[in-house]
Amino acid sequence: MSEEETGWPALPYGDWAETCSALHLWTQIVGKYRLAHTPWVNHSWHATLYVTPRGLTTGMVPDGKSAITLTFDFHDHALIAETADMRESFPLEAMSVADFLSRTTTLVERLGGRMDIHGVPNEIPDAKPFAQDTASRPYDRKAVERFHRALVQIDRVFARFRTGYLGKVSPVHLFWGSFDLAVTRFSGRKAPLHPGGIPALPDSITQEAYSHEVSSAGFWPGGGGVNEAMFYSYAYPVPDGFAGRSVKPAAARFDQKLGEFLLPYESVRTSADPQEDLTSFLQSTYEAAADLAGWDRQALECDLGIPRIPTGHAEAHHNPSPISKNQI
Repeated sequence: MSEEETGWPALPYGDWAETCSALHLWTQIVGKYRLAHTPWVNHSWHATLYVTPRGLTTGMVPDGKSAITLTFDFHDHALIAETADMRESFPLEAMSVADFLSRTTTLVERLGGRMDIHGVPNEIPDAKPFAQDTASRPYDRKAVERFHRALVQIDRVFARFRTGYLGKVSPVHLFWGSFDLAVTRFSGRKAPLHPGGIPALPDSITQEAYSHEVSSAGFWPGGGGVNEAMFYSYAYPVPDGFAGRSVKPAAARFDQKLGEFLLPYESVRTSADPQEDLTSFLQSTYEAAADLAGWDRQALECDLGIPRIPTGHAEAHHNPSPISKNQI
């Protein structure tokens, strides 16, 4: 089906791979700025970016006199820095990573902040320091717009799926290290010490991220072993029998090399019901992890959220009675 019919754009990785690589590195610079100034939150949740109707944002970063927000605007194609009383920006266009770092540093300093980041990319093997990456990178505006439209659609599905869980669950957020939008559920039990070994990432960070048992799902635009836009789902620790579990939809498969279930974005966006197909993937892969690892699903799960109906109201299944706009 076409984007006009479903709202889900085509996202062929090969058509914008170089722009995608540049955007990945630019988000690392912006994400590292948030990381440098924000108190640590479990599993590095303090460092992520969030999808907005216009792009990606850090949210408020405690820097300068109060707070600074950095936002990628993928409609006007600009990086915007804001405080309560100041707003500065520069255009997103073809440039080197070093140029982007320099422009971002100037932007932050104009607003009274400090761009004191670790200057080397994470989770990318043999990557150059940002300041030394002086080769010009392309910027395909149309491809970036398609990517953002895809993120908006995916964020909506992930956010709805997130509501069906009473246990600890992450926000829907973009990890700039691996450049993936993700949502993670936790069983509440501690996990074995993770072996680490992720390129250009201290093992202590990986081990803190996987300190507790998880079922995690997300979306990559491409790269990193899968050269097409792809949904993924994995468990840590991996329970026995996970790879052989049957999951939905039919296009999903288990990748032995990556150790996780994969579902091509293209198969979702061209299906008769992209939201339903993606939700079935999220739910069935979560069930595979939770069932095989013996999670207390009855205590951890709830029905998917409905606007203005409190979680746990059984009557919502049959005869919903929404809270009035005048009540809350």
